[in-house]
Amino acid sequence: MLFLLIFFGYWIVFWQQYIVLPIYIHGYIDPRADVELILVTDAAAVICFQFLITYLTREIPAFRAIILGTLISALGWLIVTLHPAVWAVVLSLLTIALGEIVLSPRYYEYISRLAPPGQQGTYMGFAFLPIGIGSLAGGWLGGRLMHHFGEIVGHPARVWWVFTGIGTGTTLLMWLYHFAVKTDLPAAETAPSA
Repeated sequence: MLFLLIFFGYWIVFWQQYIVLPIYIHGYIDPRADVELILVTDAAAVICFQFLITYLTREIPAFRAIILGTLISALGWLIVTLHPAVWAVVLSLLTIALGEIVLSPRYYEYISRLAPPGQQGTYMGFAFLPIGIGSLAGGWLGGRLMHHFGEIVGHPARVWWVFTGIGTGTTLLMWLYHFAVKTDLPAAETAPSA
């Protein structure tokens, strides 16, 4: 459960592409931008590159892949932070998708190995808990931060610094979790997966 509670930070960061990003694009980058087309970037990247990236990262142990993917997704927001333009939004979304591609299959692999024999289904069900918590918390937090930095402070790009910090903090907490808990997973954790 501790791992799942830590991991919801990733989903808070991830969901901002659907919660805050459309508002940011229309309000602070280009009000005529086709946001729907821009938001397809993540899904298109996952569809096009999942097999290739999974193949290229197959030697990385599952938990390291989760940490790496979380960090890549968090740092992806820095692109649009530093360059508020439509092209930077697309590049940010491609980077976030890359992180998602690296971690997603390995996340479910890791969760299934944490489960005691015969309880993999229950554990896999709980694997969706961070997605829901991240969506709920991300919507509330994203709205509040966008209002604060965009309308009150007048520096809307700062919202992405906060989400980069949340993602980086989540990465750090998972790394600490890994060394503090040191779950002994089956040998497949260190063996390359096909």
